[in-house]
Amino acid sequence: MGKIHIGINLEFVRHADKSFEWGVRKAAELGYTHVEPMVHWGRELLSEAGYFHSVSMLDDPLRIRKACADAGVQLSGLSAHTPLTKPEIGVEYLKQAIRFAAECGAPVVNTDEGAKQPWTTESEDFVLMRYTLMEAAKVAEPRGIFIGIECHQQYSKHPDGLDRIQRLVRNPVIGINFDTGNSFLAGQDPYRWLRHVAKRLVHLHAKDISVEHSAAERGKVTGTPVGCACGDGVIDWARVIKLCRQAPGDIVLSVECGTVDQAARSIQHLKPLVG
Repeated sequence: MGKIHIGINLEFVRHADKSFEWGVRKAAELGYTHVEPMVHWGRELLSEAGYFHSVSMLDDPLRIRKACADAGVQLSGLSAHTPLTKPEIGVEYLKQAIRFAAECGAPVVNTDEGAKQPWTTESEDFVLMRYTLMEAAKVAEPRGIFIGIECHQQYSKHPDGLDRIQRLVRNPVIGINFDTGNSFLAGQDPYRWLRHVAKRLVHLHAKDISVEHSAAERGKVTGTPVGCACGDGVIDWARVIKLCRQAPGDIVLSVECGTVDQAARSIQHLKPLVG
């Protein structure tokens, strides 16, 4: 049984118009011990200008390592979502993200199947996903990096679908990045589902869903980019934390919310529960 840590996905500064380094410092200031940066290919105007938190994988990965060391936080993983069903994108993106993670010190790379092509069948999509994950696993395994498959899209919106994706390639580096909010919005029981995947858990997106959001979209969508502050919504965090203690290793609850104020309320709610 591992330890539970409280981290945060840097999406919480999405609307703050600040840089990656600013976001890391703000997370540390709020009391988070871990951060989950988002990475991208190429060059993005707002990131280059310091108005957006995502980091280009063309940058030196030591930039991420240094920013975390300077702020006194650790990395829980990288948010490296790419469509597994599109190997012309997913294969090289994931391989680069894994190499980047190994050098900057992130133990997990998180992804999902992505939106499907309108002209492929379900069986074809699973062949494409297996190809992408096999290529990624061959890069991840020798580097000791986990790949966290998240419940987020059309196939992973229910337990059987997520299981099927995660088991396409029988390699222990491929685990589960469970998202509490996405699972709830998809109409599932998040606690039963989390219990089902606990032994395969490598990371967790701690996403709460407001009562209003639940009433408007539950059962109609497969997920959402960010949630409300943890403790302000429908998720029972004491129950989630108890289930996470069944995981074989340390687990970071990576909070996914949309504002600095929500991030501050989230850690105030979660910290006493983690102990």
